[in-house]
Amino acid sequence: MKNRRILSLWFPRLAAERCLRDRRGLPPNGPFAVVGDVQNAQVLTSLTAEAEAKGLTRGQPLRDAHAMCPELETKLANPRLDATFLTILRRWAGKFSPWVSEEKPESLVIDLTGCAHLFGGEEGLIDAVEADCAMLGLSVQAGVADTVGAAWALARYAGGPEGAVRSGDDIAQEARATRSRAAKRRHWERGGAAPGAQTPANRTAKIAAPGQTRTALAPLPVAALRLEPDTVAMLNRLGLRQVADLSGQPRAALARRFGRHLVQKLDQALGVEPEPVNPARAPDHFAVRLTLPEPIGLHDDILAALDRLLPPLSAKLKTAGRGVRRVRLECYRADHTMQGVEVGLARPSANPDRIRPLLFMKLDEIDAGFGIDKVRLIAVQTEPVHAHQHKGHADAAAQGMSRLAGNAGLDDLIGRLGARIGLEAITRLHPADSHIPEKTMKVLAAAWSEPAPAWPDPPGPRPLELWRPEIVTASETPALPATFRWRGRTLETIAGVGPERIAPEWWLDEPDWRTGVRDYWRVTTRTGERLWLYFAHGGTLSPGWFCQGSFC
Repeated sequence: MKNRRILSLWFPRLAAERCLRDRRGLPPNGPFAVVGDVQNAQVLTSLTAEAEAKGLTRGQPLRDAHAMCPELETKLANPRLDATFLTILRRWAGKFSPWVSEEKPESLVIDLTGCAHLFGGEEGLIDAVEADCAMLGLSVQAGVADTVGAAWALARYAGGPEGAVRSGDDIAQEARATRSRAAKRRHWERGGAAPGAQTPANRTAKIAAPGQTRTALAPLPVAALRLEPDTVAMLNRLGLRQVADLSGQPRAALARRFGRHLVQKLDQALGVEPEPVNPARAPDHFAVRLTLPEPIGLHDDILAALDRLLPPLSAKLKTAGRGVRRVRLECYRADHTMQGVEVGLARPSANPDRIRPLLFMKLDEIDAGFGIDKVRLIAVQTEPVHAHQHKGHADAAAQGMSRLAGNAGLDDLIGRLGARIGLEAITRLHPADSHIPEKTMKVLAAAWSEPAPAWPDPPGPRPLELWRPEIVTASETPALPATFRWRGRTLETIAGVGPERIAPEWWLDEPDWRTGVRDYWRVTTRTGERLWLYFAHGGTLSPGWFCQGSFC
C-alpha cells in the first residue's frame, strides 16, 4: 500500500496579490498592502514583496506603516473576494489531484497519493505549481509530507530564514530596541539566499521523505505545530523551542500544563492521530446550451430552441433528484452581446410543461439585434424533490391525486403571476399563535409556503376589517357609553355585546398595548355601524376608549 502523501500550498501574499491582478487605481509597481480591522484598529493584513522589503510586517498598525513608508499604497480588505479567489485556486489545484481542500484564509491541502509520478515526482510537481503561480502573479510556498500537519509546517518553516531557530531568548520576548536591531541582521545580507528564494537545499528541506516525518519536523520551531501564539510564547519561556523538545516530553504532563490541543496537534503532525483531507464538494450545476449554425431572430425560432433545451435540462434535474426554482434563459447575439430573462416557480419542478409557459411570457423582452447564434438555459436555483406515493383505498388515492392536481394548478398560477409582478408580491395569510387580535395572522410569500390547513376558532367574533386603534371621545369609565364621538361624528349606541377582556403580552413591549388590559365590545350604532370598541384600563398611559375594527 502506498504511503499517504500530502502537499500543503501556502499563499503568504494572497490578498495583496489578488488586488494587484486588477491594477485599476494602483501604481504599476511599488509597495502595496491590504488593510483590515483588527480589534478596532487598522492594521496591515497582507503585503507585497516590495512592502516587506521596506521593513513593513503583517499586523503592523497602518499609521506606523505610513510613517515608515510614506509611498505605501493600501486597499481595504475584502474577505469575501479572498475566499472566492481561494476557491478558484482550489479548482486550479484539481489538475494535480482530485482531493483538494481549502484552509482559509490562504492555504490549500492536496492529497497527492498516487499522483506525483504524473508530474515527474514530487519535486517536478512542485516545479509545476511554482510555474503556474508565477504565471498567475502569486507567491507560493509548498511542503510535502506524510501528514497534513507536517506538510503545513514544512511549507511555512522549512528551508528558509523563517524556519531558522534563533538561539537565546525568543525574539518576540526581546525589547523593542533589540528587536529593531535584530531586524537588520539578516543572513541573506551576508551572502545567504534571499527570502523566498528556492535553492536546491530549500527544496529538499520542504519535502519529507516517506516515513521521515519525525526527523523533518524535529528542527522546526514549535509554532510549526499550528499552536496559539500565547502557547508558543509560554513554551519558549520554558525552553521548549523546537518540535524535538516537545516530542520527548511526557504527554500527560504536556496535556495537563497546556491542554489537550497541544498534544493533539503534535500527534496529528507526527501521524499518531489521523487528520483527514476533506475536499470541497463541487456545486451542482445544471445548464444546457444550443449553438446555432445561422443566427436567428424570430419569436418562433427562439421558442423552438427553448423546446430543444428543456427536455435535456429536465432529464439532468430528474437524474439528480432536483427541481428548478429559478431558471434563466440566455441569448447570445452575433455581435458578442448577451441578453437574458429569468423566471421563478412557486414549487420546485423538473417538468418542462411547467417551465415553458413562464419562459414563453418573457420571450417578448428579448431583443435579437443582429441575430442570436447561441441559446443557453441555466437552472439558477434548485431544490430536492421527492415523488409522492399514495397508498390505501382507491377513493383515498383518487382524492389525494385530485388535491395534488389542484395544488399544481395553483402553483402554476402563482408562477405566471410572479413572472409579471414578482413572486415576492404574491402573499398568503397563515394563523399565528397569539391572542392579540392584530397578531393572529402572519403574511407569508405564497411561492415559499403551503396553504394554511385550518384556521383555529377565535375566542369571540372578530371584525371583518381591522385597523390600528383610533381614539374615541367618551367618558373615561369602563361602562359602555350611550354616545361617543369617532372620526368627527357623534354616534349613539343602541346595542352592545361584551366585554371580552384581552391582556397584553407582558414579555413584549408593544407601543399600542402600553394602555394596559382591554375590554372589547361589539357595538351597534343608530346609523347602522357595527364597530369593535375597547376600553383600555391604563398602564403606562392614561385609560380611555378606542375603536379598532368594523363588522360590516
